[in-house]
Amino acid sequence: MEKGYIQIYTGNGKGKTTAALGQAFRAAGSGLNIIMVQFLKGRETGELESAKRLSENLRIIRIGETKKFFNEMSIEEIEQLKEKIAEEIKKVIEILEKKQTDILILDEIFGAITNQLISRDVLHSMLDKKPEEMEIILTGRAAELEFIERADLVTEMKEIKHYYQKGVKIRKGIEW
Repeated sequence: MEKGYIQIYTGNGKGKTTAALGQAFRAAGSGLNIIMVQFLKGRETGELESAKRLSENLRIIRIGETKKFFNEMSIEEIEQLKEKIAEEIKKVIEILEKKQTDILILDEIFGAITNQLISRDVLHSMLDKKPEEMEIILTGRAAELEFIERADLVTEMKEIKHYYQKGVKIRKGIEW
């Protein structure tokens, strides 16, 4: 790509990761390389299997991988997770500095910021390192105005109605 932009998929509605993956599969079909960095995801998910099966151009890396939800963690576990993420984030910096991909997806980065596992300054620093030709896609609820202003494309997923309200639990192949 000659010019890469910054995209954000945010909001309380379902579909942020799915939108980013849709972009990834489209790009892979055009021969572009994609690295998706998923924050705070630890379960096996459909996207991991799909990436393995559908495209050699899409690689998924997990940072801060955990089996527990954030609100289930003790203060000690959160501190250990922060340290782990601080070490693992060096992989993302290397990807940017060495221009190792055409598209970099930082999935659930805003959740990591909201939960104070990564500072806003760290994300700003990563965006400052963005090579001109690399596309960066950021996902997660509650994207803050300072990142929205930096982005070139912002889509808000707005929940209007959701079957969770009827007590439906997460379903394999649909939510994960």
